[in-house]
Amino acid sequence: MFESLTDKLQNVFDKLGKRGMLNEADVNAALREVRLALLEADVNYKVVKDFVKRVRERAVGIEIHRKLSPAQQVVKIVHEELIETLGEPEKLNLGKQPPHVIMLVGLQGSGKTTAAAKMALRLRNSGKKPLLVAADTYRPAAVQQLETLGRQIDIPVYSEGIKPSPPKICANALKVARKEAFDVVILDTAGRLQIDDSMMRELEAIKQKTQPVEVLLIADAMTGQEAVNVAQGFHERVGLTGLILTKVDGDARGGAAISMRSVTGVPIKFLGVGEKVTALEPFHPDRLASRILGMGDMLSLIEKAELSMDQEEAQKAAEKLLEGSFDLEDFLSQLGQIKKMGPISQLLEMMPGFRGVAKEVSPEVTDRELRKIEAIISSMTPQERRNPRVINASRKRRIARGSGTQVQDVNALLTQFRQMKRLMKQLTGSKGKGLLRMMGL
Repeated sequence: MFESLTDKLQNVFDKLGKRGMLNEADVNAALREVRLALLEADVNYKVVKDFVKRVRERAVGIEIHRKLSPAQQVVKIVHEELIETLGEPEKLNLGKQPPHVIMLVGLQGSGKTTAAAKMALRLRNSGKKPLLVAADTYRPAAVQQLETLGRQIDIPVYSEGIKPSPPKICANALKVARKEAFDVVILDTAGRLQIDDSMMRELEAIKQKTQPVEVLLIADAMTGQEAVNVAQGFHERVGLTGLILTKVDGDARGGAAISMRSVTGVPIKFLGVGEKVTALEPFHPDRLASRILGMGDMLSLIEKAELSMDQEEAQKAAEKLLEGSFDLEDFLSQLGQIKKMGPISQLLEMMPGFRGVAKEVSPEVTDRELRKIEAIISSMTPQERRNPRVINASRKRRIARGSGTQVQDVNALLTQFRQMKRLMKQLTGSKGKGLLRMMGL
């Protein structure tokens, strides 16, 4: 996620960190590189211009915080301005009398039908009673796809096939929802290959008949600036209340996510971060900004863990991570939960210091690769897992033989683990705590 942009920004900050005290020329040179990195990431030009201007105004001539180096201060400013650009988080509007109608719109191929199922599952898990409505009568097998997803997650799907008009289907579904006491009605409307007038007239008719509390655009993040243009087109005709960016896990640039709020004025409410029906995350600007800057995302990691383990275990793991006392034995005990938490590449990206490992791991990580990591740690003695410092060359050879891997594999795992430990120590030290407090962590 945002790999290309993160790498470029990290290079800029690494250069700043080597300079010690910064002057205006240093800041301007760094911001030129930041500007170029954002433009290459397909961030809207006006958004980039405004962003760099705000950072420059704060970074040049600012009184440096005593507990931060000048380079850290610039990183802090960039982090805060990224959050400002991404906008305030907003929850779904479910405060009025049920049933609440959520209308999903978007172009064909944006992941609208899958997003409908993901949202229904999320709402069901939060105590709601959702009803999915198959209102896409144009795309071949769209109705069947939604019905299949509904069966997988055990959520009812209202369907009348492909003959009735979508506005009529949605109106009838709303009557059923009132009769059978459904809390939320999610309308999976039809998409097109491009915006056209007939599609918009149909969506306007559906909106008039159902009076949705939310009109959410499902936008493919990987289309970059085109996603922003699509959002503007839909907003002008049907009045969007929010956005769901899909395929964010495959977007190495990140331009759409950064540009959307500033250009459209419409809040991002969810991010689709994978193909699984559980891969839908609420949008948190501060967490996304941290990911973009390569700082990890401990809060989202902990939330994923809470879905896979009991509260006591989640709390224990969170405390160990933040204290810097998380060892290889702890990591081994968590491997059994990794498949439930999503691809290991996403998990590692959230862990400070493990981004290097995440870059080398395919998003579609195989069971064989997971078993290799588990085999390396399992081949260590309890003492080695708790204190990797005792692992010398002969121990590495023994571990490699015992796990059926190479010494290089053992070295790679240990190196990344040491980097994480050093970073966690910095974050829990006096300077790190000051930085965390100012970042709201």
